[in-house]
Amino acid sequence: MTDPDRPRHIEVGDDGQPVAAAEVTASAGADGTARASLHAQAGHITPGSRARLVDAVMDLPEVQASARLEATIPLGDGESLERLRERTEDAVTRPAGSTALLDANIPSSSRPGSGQDHDGGTTA
Repeated sequence: MTDPDRPRHIEVGDDGQPVAAAEVTASAGADGTARASLHAQAGHITPGSRARLVDAVMDLPEVQASARLEATIPLGDGESLERLRERTEDAVTRPAGSTALLDANIPSSSRPGSGQDHDGGTTA
């Protein structure tokens, strides 16, 4: 696993160009809190790019090992917000300037050793 104190930078691209990115950190120890700041390029980007970024963040081992997620999303980024709500539980959002803050629980089925994958199916 990577060093939890060191931020991870994740990008998703379209035609070889980055269109959305995130900075992710996770507190040390089991059942900690993962923090993510998501950004997308201004203007039109291919639908689904923001959702792919959320999936990339949520699939990081250090995020899956965490119990909570605190995310910052540009205000108006409905695609990222909707995908975060699908991948988390008990999500609460609030505006903060030009961003939306999301606080949520990461389902225990996302954590290693739970016996389920993130789509709700069981693993062998």
